[in-house]
Amino acid sequence: MSERIRIGIAGYGNLGRGVEAAIGKNPDMTLVGVFTRRDPAQLTPLNPSTDVFSMDDLTAKRDDIDVLILCGGSKDDLPIQGPELAAHFTTVDSFDTHARIPEYFAAMDAPAQASGTTALISVGWDPGLFSINRLYGEALIPEGDTYTFWGRGLSQGHSDAVRRVDGVAAGVQYTLPAEAAIDAVRSGTRPQLSTREKHTRECFVVLEEGADAASVEQAIVTMPHYFADYDTTVHFISAEELARDHQAMPHGGFVIRSGNTSDTAAQVIEYRLALDSNPEFTASVLVTYARAAFRLNKLGQHGAVTVLDVPPAMLSPKSGAELRAELL
Repeated sequence: MSERIRIGIAGYGNLGRGVEAAIGKNPDMTLVGVFTRRDPAQLTPLNPSTDVFSMDDLTAKRDDIDVLILCGGSKDDLPIQGPELAAHFTTVDSFDTHARIPEYFAAMDAPAQASGTTALISVGWDPGLFSINRLYGEALIPEGDTYTFWGRGLSQGHSDAVRRVDGVAAGVQYTLPAEAAIDAVRSGTRPQLSTREKHTRECFVVLEEGADAASVEQAIVTMPHYFADYDTTVHFISAEELARDHQAMPHGGFVIRSGNTSDTAAQVIEYRLALDSNPEFTASVLVTYARAAFRLNKLGQHGAVTVLDVPPAMLSPKSGAELRAELL
């Protein structure tokens, strides 16, 4: 085996823990350490031998790290941390605010170009793997429609919105794809579907003592940008039920391209994910693309790139000869 790729982890929440676990399953990689804004002495990694450092120590470790995987949040962390760290490291992140990706790409591209690093952004399953499948579908079937369904899965952003409602002590929200809509798309008839027709939302809420259930339910189902455009069901449960039944973080979804290659031939392409752990799978995607980021940087491809720019062979630890013999 050639020299192993040296990985650093910036941030250690659910995603950072998943990255630590995933690195252990890739023999061509080694973990330099976890870098945290918390007191390093108070952080307990999955592997007791994992080194934990302060985020302030990162730049001093620049020569020890080939790729830094950024595990902060898209709302507040990555827009600030990303450009700062791309000026010193080749990075991979999971920035997932779709509407702001062009803006984030530009913010990452400038420091990476200037410093000769590579910033591989928006790596995960959506954006990420689903983005690739949308591209394949549109390229292969130019005359058609692309449909993306998410779930059944726990949405962290929507769950947070539920918990911010007055009277809510705790709660989670699940996004559910509408089976009738999926069946209609799979039929090849290319239906025109509204937001409400494609997904439903289901909330499980623990009320604060004395809170009015009807008022809480009304505040949730009418919340703009989150629930108002969907058929939303609110279940009120105990704290014990929440702890027992809703601690896992499953997710998944479908990308379906439906179209015609002639007047008589309808074609449907489908890609599906069913995930027991959203953060662990996203972490596995990040680690896989860290290999590509390392290789791209060695080839002199500097600046910001996305999963759409990465050749598939760069994701695999196998040689070109092995891939041609085993997978082609």
